[in-house]
Amino acid sequence: MKAALWLVALFGVAVASALLLGGNQSTVTLFWPPHRIDVSFNLVLMVLLVSFVAVHLALRTLSAFFALPHQARRWRLQQKERAMHGALTDALFHMLTGRYVRSVKAAEQVLHISEALQSVRQLGDTLPKHLPPMQILAHLIAAESAHALRDRELRTSHFDAALALGQGSSSGELEETMEAVHLGAARWTLSDREPEQALQWLDRIKHGAARRTLTLRLRLKATRLNRQHTIALDTARLLKKHGAFSETAANSLIRELVMAHLNDAHDSAQLQTAWGHLEASEREAPEVVLHATQRLHKLGAPATEVMPWLTPLWNRMVQHPDSCAPAMRHRIVLVLNRTLLMVPPDADWLASIDRARQTYPRWVELQFLAGMVCWHHALWGKAQQMLEMAAPQIMHAELQRQAWRTLALLAEHKEETARAQIYWKRAAEVAVSA
Repeated sequence: MKAALWLVALFGVAVASALLLGGNQSTVTLFWPPHRIDVSFNLVLMVLLVSFVAVHLALRTLSAFFALPHQARRWRLQQKERAMHGALTDALFHMLTGRYVRSVKAAEQVLHISEALQSVRQLGDTLPKHLPPMQILAHLIAAESAHALRDRELRTSHFDAALALGQGSSSGELEETMEAVHLGAARWTLSDREPEQALQWLDRIKHGAARRTLTLRLRLKATRLNRQHTIALDTARLLKKHGAFSETAANSLIRELVMAHLNDAHDSAQLQTAWGHLEASEREAPEVVLHATQRLHKLGAPATEVMPWLTPLWNRMVQHPDSCAPAMRHRIVLVLNRTLLMVPPDADWLASIDRARQTYPRWVELQFLAGMVCWHHALWGKAQQMLEMAAPQIMHAELQRQAWRTLALLAEHKEETARAQIYWKRAAEVAVSA
């Protein structure tokens, strides 16, 4: 459509020119005393037009001629810039493929070309805006490759150069490039087993970048190495929300950090505070509850402080039997038995254990627990009956040893010396085999 319009316009101009010039009889008279020259007006117009075109072309030619040195220098700068981009690509490629020596050489070539670009620059020449970020990136690639080669001196020199290029910069692109430098420094110091220095580098990263998955992973590793378990736990929770780990891996990691967090408590009050810092789902995990109660016992806390933590775990076990594996039931019974023997006899607990024993007759550990509680309540006959039924069937070594030991004490209480010796012998055999 546009071509047709141009064709129509050109046709109109041609027609107008033909009508104007074809019937134009005007002349132009030139006086050059004593001469007089009469020239057609159409000819004069043609001469002026041709002269204008000729002068214009001549000026363009002269301008292009005088601009040749500048164009040649500009072309050389563009060639150097292309070579710099190619060298940077090679450096990155060699680093990713494990050719670290070649990567260092290519990165240093990038820096050499960038220095050459700046040295040949003259007034009026414009350098690429991305030159400083490229220089920082080249230093960073060289430092990363030097780190892989365990050349700490070379790594430090390139890292210091990258820091010097980024100091005092307000450019957004350059600030993002410096985030990569800080992350690299944190990663290297972690590799050198210097978690405190790594945390200092991570603290320099702005808040938005600090919540990225890569940054959080580095912070998690640094805080774990530095034994800052509370901060590590909070970081692991954020990573779980970001989907950085699988559900199984995240739960296992958080559970490990929760236990380390509880281990940091040096008395029962600190442990209570640490327990309050946990989330509801974490406080419901059987492994966490058992670890916390064992920690309370170790810190010398009264059993009255332990029972509120064990009671929900016991209720969940008897109400939802599929929620606890046999190994977990053994641990729960072991801790619960130790705790119940430290508090005054409680008829409610005895009744609850007896109901659970009747509901799950195949759970031998409940027979053991009922027998131990009966012994604690001075119900000697019932305690002996249940423990004699449970002891040979218990698979857990510690529970079985306690069962035989309690039976031995009961026999001694009844002055049945021969039977007590048999029970003591069986308890010792279990202890030796374990």
